[in-house]
Amino acid sequence: MTTPKIALSIAGSDPSGGAGIQADLKTFTELGVYGAAALAGLTVQNTQGVREARPVEPRFVRDQIAAVLDDLPVAATKLGMLSNAEVASAVADILEERRDEAGLVILDPVMVATSGDTLLADDAIHVVRERLLPLADVVTPNVPEAAVLLGEPRVRDTDGLIRQAEALVERGARAVLAKGGHLTESELSDVFIARNTLALLTGPRIDTRHTHGTGCTLSSAIAAVAARRGDTRASGVRIESVEEARDYLLRAIESGSHWRLSRTPDAGHGPVDHLVGRAEVGLEAGIRL
Repeated sequence: MTTPKIALSIAGSDPSGGAGIQADLKTFTELGVYGAAALAGLTVQNTQGVREARPVEPRFVRDQIAAVLDDLPVAATKLGMLSNAEVASAVADILEERRDEAGLVILDPVMVATSGDTLLADDAIHVVRERLLPLADVVTPNVPEAAVLLGEPRVRDTDGLIRQAEALVERGARAVLAKGGHLTESELSDVFIARNTLALLTGPRIDTRHTHGTGCTLSSAIAAVAARRGDTRASGVRIESVEEARDYLLRAIESGSHWRLSRTPDAGHGPVDHLVGRAEVGLEAGIRL
């Protein structure tokens, strides 16, 4: 009898399936771990944008997390959309109380959707900055999120992103993957920094509108890969796990870029192909998925 590695997502929902809990669970499955989830927020959204967002009652969020931790040996926990200060505080409370049971914590400080719609209330930013950041084994902000967490202007180049990633480690994050997708440089560059590691992770920019949920997908991929590889709080999330997660996301973006999913594919932002590995197997076998 075996126990699969287990990853928990604490995040919001996306009924169109491209982001949030739905994206996280697909990513967990694709990357070989058992996925559990606690809903922290509900949205009405699709590839065209967010129409409405509602928080889940904080006690109910806490009770969902407790139910999972009471029963399942969680190897990694991904934090995504936490809606408002009350929900974020409830999550911080239980993680502080049961930190060892949550395994590795990957914090995706979701503030704004790909469409530009706000997903985190202003009063929650303080909780994320002061309470959740120090609990994180890796925090994965994009350029605007890093600026908000630090209370600084957005950076314009990779050197600036390195400086802000270092500042977030100084603020208490164990490690930071600062994503450079919002920069205008020709090559896509992310910065991974821990107390003894600084690495510039580069890759091609893929010309596509199918970028809905990329931040959710990358953070959940890091949680899944780190759990599957056996990374622990003692070892931290190793750079090899981050690199494998980034490679998965790039393949998912490339595969999804060929989709015509929406009724209006030339507007909005389509999702990535979370099950890209299954698609690749089908193509190798001559099967069109």
